[in-house]
Amino acid sequence: MKKIIFISIVAVTAIVFACNKNAPDITANLSPLQPQNVDLNAGSWKTILLPRPDTFAVAAPNPVSSADYKAELNEIKGYQKNLTSSQMATIQYWAAGGVLRWNELMRGLVTKYNLPAYQNPDGSYPIPNANNPFAYPLFPFANPPYAARAYAYISAAQYDALVACWYYKKLYNRAAPYTNDSTIQAKVTTSTLPSYPSEAAVMAGVTAEMMKLLFPTEIANIEQKAKEQELSMMMAGAATRSDIAAGEALGRQVAEVFIARAKADNAGKAVGTSTDWKNFETVAMVKGEIPWYSLESPKRPPMLPLFGNVIPFLFPAATVPSFRPAPPPATHGQAVQQAAAEVYEKIKSPTRENIQHVQFWADGVGTFTPPGHWDAIAAQDFITKNFSEVRWARNYALLNMALMDAAIVCWDVKYYYFNPRPTQMNPAIKTLTGIPNFPSYISGHSTFSGAAATILAHIVPEQAGKYWAMANQASMSRLEGGIHYKVDCDTGLVVGSKVGNYAVLRAKQDGAE
Repeated sequence: MKKIIFISIVAVTAIVFACNKNAPDITANLSPLQPQNVDLNAGSWKTILLPRPDTFAVAAPNPVSSADYKAELNEIKGYQKNLTSSQMATIQYWAAGGVLRWNELMRGLVTKYNLPAYQNPDGSYPIPNANNPFAYPLFPFANPPYAARAYAYISAAQYDALVACWYYKKLYNRAAPYTNDSTIQAKVTTSTLPSYPSEAAVMAGVTAEMMKLLFPTEIANIEQKAKEQELSMMMAGAATRSDIAAGEALGRQVAEVFIARAKADNAGKAVGTSTDWKNFETVAMVKGEIPWYSLESPKRPPMLPLFGNVIPFLFPAATVPSFRPAPPPATHGQAVQQAAAEVYEKIKSPTRENIQHVQFWADGVGTFTPPGHWDAIAAQDFITKNFSEVRWARNYALLNMALMDAAIVCWDVKYYYFNPRPTQMNPAIKTLTGIPNFPSYISGHSTFSGAAATILAHIVPEQAGKYWAMANQASMSRLEGGIHYKVDCDTGLVVGSKVGNYAVLRAKQDGAE
C-alpha cells in the first residue's frame, strides 16, 4: 500500500489557494490542445465495460478520392469562407480539449442541482423522482455521492468510447481534411492522428447520452452542446461530416452499455425507506451507542443511506465491507467527550487560516462537491502535461472511478456505525459551515481526498507532495470547521488511500503506461 504522506497544513496554504475557486478560471482562454503524443496505439488499451474495442462495428470510410468525400471537403470550405468571430470563439473553446470542456460542463450541472429540497407543509421532505424529473424538487439532487457517481460514469464511458475510436482510427487511417486538401485551413493544432471516426463526435455522442440519463431536465442544452462541439471541428477543418457521423454513432452505442449498468447498480435504491432509516437507529441503540440524528428542523431523512450498496467500478461489491475500519470511540465513553472537546477548542476561537481552509474546502450546497473540486484540481495539472484526448479520458476515468468507489465505501462505513457528529454530542459547538445530514464517521472529504491524492500522485508523480498536502488540508478543514472529530478525518484518509490503490493497480495494468 502506498504510504500516506502527512504534511503540515500551514506549509501548503499558498499551494492550495493558488487554485482557489474565487480566482480567475485558468481554463477560460486556453490554447488548442497540443498533445506531446497522439497515443496512436490507444485502441489496444484495456477497456472498462466494453468486451473489446471493436464491440461496435464502424464501417470503412469512403476513399479520399471519392466524389462523396470531395463534397464533404467542399462543405468545410463553405464554412471557412465566412467564419464569424462567434464561430471562431466556439472553435477555440472546444479545441482546448473535449474531455476538459465536458468535465467543466458537468461540474456546472452538479453545482446547479446540488440543492436539497425544502420541506412540505406537514414537515416531511419531498424526494426527487427520476420518472418525473421536472416535478419539485427537480431531479437529481446532485449531492456528493450522486455527483461522484455521475462524474465516474461520464469519465468511464468517455474513456471506453475513445479507446474504440482510436482502434478504428488506426485501422482505417484516413487523414484529417486539412491534410487531404491544402486549401482547407487548420483552425486547430495539426496532427498526424487519423480523423475517422472523429474523436470530438465520439465524445459528443457518448457524453450527451450519459448526461441525459444523469440530468434529464437538461436534455435540450446537452444536445445543443454536443452539436456545437461537432460543428466546431468541421469548421476547424479537422473533421468531415462522415467523420462526425461515424463518431457520434459509435459514442452513443458505447453509452448504452454504461446506461444499462447504471440502471442496475443499485443507485436508484440508495434513498431507502423510512423503515431503513429507523433500522439504522435501532441497530446503533442495540449496540449500546447513541445513534446519529438529523440536526435540521424539521429532521431531514439521512442522505442516501443505502449508497454503500451501489456496485463499484474498481472492485467487486463484496469487497466493500472489507474497507470498514475499526469502530470510532464509544459514544458513552470518555474518549468521545475528549474528541468533542478538541473540536470545540478548534472552533471557539478560529484562526484566520483555519477559516480560509474551511471556506476553501467547504464544497457544500450549490457547489460542484468534493469530487468536482478534485476534478478541477486535476484539470489544472493535466493541462500542463499536453495529454491526448484519449489519455485525458483515461486519467479522468481513473480519478473519478476512485472517487465514486470512495463514496460507496465511505457511505457504507457511515451507516454501518451511524455515529453522531460533534455538534450532537456537544451543542456548544457552532460550526463554521453547514452540518451535513448524515453520520460522522468517517469523513467524506477525507475519504474522497485520500482516494484522489493516491491516484493523482500516480498519474502526475512529480506533484505527489502537493496532492497529499491538499488532501491533508481538505481533511483537517472538517475538524477546523467543527463538523468532524479528528478520528473521522485521519481514518477517512487511510480508507480513501486504500480505495485509490485499486485505481493505481488498474492504471498499471491498462496498457497506457
